[in-house]
Amino acid sequence: MRKLTTKELEIGMVAAEAIMTPQGQELAPAGTELTRQLINRMKLYRVEYAMVEGEDPDAQKVSKTYAQEIKTHSQKVAASDEFRDFQVTYFQAINRMKASYTGLIERHEPIDTAALLSAVSDLFLSRSTIVELFDMIYNMRTMTDAVYSHCLNVGLISRMIGRWLKFEKHDLDILTLAGLMHDIGKLKIPPEVLEKPDSLTDEEFAMIRQHPQFSYDVLKDQILDFRIKNAALMHHERSDGSGYPSHLTQSDIDSFAMIVAIADVYDAMTAARSYRAPLCPFQVISIFEQEGFQKYDTGYILTFLRQIATAYQNNRVMLSDGRGCKIVMLNQNALSRPIVQFDDNSCLDLSTASKDLFIKAVV
Repeated sequence: MRKLTTKELEIGMVAAEAIMTPQGQELAPAGTELTRQLINRMKLYRVEYAMVEGEDPDAQKVSKTYAQEIKTHSQKVAASDEFRDFQVTYFQAINRMKASYTGLIERHEPIDTAALLSAVSDLFLSRSTIVELFDMIYNMRTMTDAVYSHCLNVGLISRMIGRWLKFEKHDLDILTLAGLMHDIGKLKIPPEVLEKPDSLTDEEFAMIRQHPQFSYDVLKDQILDFRIKNAALMHHERSDGSGYPSHLTQSDIDSFAMIVAIADVYDAMTAARSYRAPLCPFQVISIFEQEGFQKYDTGYILTFLRQIATAYQNNRVMLSDGRGCKIVMLNQNALSRPIVQFDDNSCLDLSTASKDLFIKAVV
């Protein structure tokens, strides 16, 4: 991987990380093969440099293979009729959320929970598998309404976790609403702070960390299940007391807040940020495996990780060295490092391989 100025870039090179503008807008995801048009756009947006794959012709060849496979999958999803239908339903859900949340914050109108649940239900029914749903969510990442899209994604993921935990419908609906409203307090933060692409000042960072309290304050007088309000207040608390705003430990954290916390972190990690490209599901699983059992409810996090990993079994993936392969068996004690099979039918157990070799993308 090399860091090159925009002037040094050449057509055919492959972005090793997402190409971001100074304002935090993603111009191209990791794995994109550079074109003259893309390089010109980078100059237009005053992007000074990019991280590109490869250090020699052989490495560049591998990188192109990686780019082509990633590009093909993403384009296939984005061009499908199913995705276009999903987009329509997704935007309808966002519009319902906007109308409801604006009415609450600006005019103190009660939230239409039935309308919100109906919107999420329509999105769920539109997809037949977990992978399809997560593919659709991933391809909606270009939305500018970051708070609303994140809340919608967390509501969807929370509902999925609740289904894996075999919750009854009433509890599923409450959990879904908890995910949908968990970050509503961010709408009280000035956009210039919330969307700031540069480093936050200490005062701005402190304001951002107040959003759980803001969310609770917005919801506390509403006729809503107490677990929705608790999830808004506690979704950044952690079982070991390392969270905020109150440094609660597991026995004091609402169970729905702990589920929403997992969905919140997963959606945030798989989204692009100004300082990094989006992480693939197996990279997120690896991070959860490293610290999740101390910070999250063990039963919830294990269920989540096993279900996510199982959903991608038999899927084609790309390794960090650019090789394509297929997941053929999971390692229950190292879900992020399964056994994979290459195109020549040889297999590799990633749990015994170097830590530098890992799944970089699901394709």
